[in-house]
Amino acid sequence: MDFITNTLAVFPALLVAVPVVVQLALGAMALALVLGLLIALARISSIKILRGIATFYLEVIRGTPLLVQLVYIFFVLPSIGVSIEPVPAGILGLGLNYAAYLSEVFRSAILSVEHGQTEAALSLGYTPTKTLWKVVIPQSFVVSMGPIGNYFIAMIKDTALTSVIAVTEILKTANILNSQTFQTTAIYTAAAILYLIISLPLSRIVVVLERKARANG
Repeated sequence: MDFITNTLAVFPALLVAVPVVVQLALGAMALALVLGLLIALARISSIKILRGIATFYLEVIRGTPLLVQLVYIFFVLPSIGVSIEPVPAGILGLGLNYAAYLSEVFRSAILSVEHGQTEAALSLGYTPTKTLWKVVIPQSFVVSMGPIGNYFIAMIKDTALTSVIAVTEILKTANILNSQTFQTTAIYTAAAILYLIISLPLSRIVVVLERKARANG
């Protein structure tokens, strides 16, 4: 009974960190969506140098751990005169990392759009660029909705990694509370439950949106 009481008592302190998690996840996802789409377009571009740059980016990002990338942005960049505050550094690190994975989602989705639709748009007088942005990309977003939602949920959980760069999110708050009270089991159990409370409803929302997207498609 004491364990349950102690766990419940921790929640108010941890809830204070939820807005930070939301800020990190929304900011990073916005960056990842924009950059991921640009990388995807570069990957399927006819311009060799763009494909090369995009491929190099993917190899570097996917070949190194997210934790190392966050540490590099926050602790190494200041040595060359680029200092970034903890939350913006977390957003940048998460956004750059997830952009690499979302780019593959976008690339696959774009390539999955029937070529006949592109030909039909061109026959109606659309330019290739207008066809891409008016016909192909909107449909690719519908196809990508499920994976994007799943990556967003994964990103929320990965915000815990920003605790190593002094971002006071849920895990960092739990660490501080643990150092003050030494109620380790109750504190980290409360933190785990809070992540579940955030993630599980989002998982259900993603499933519903994906079903609607498929039905409309």
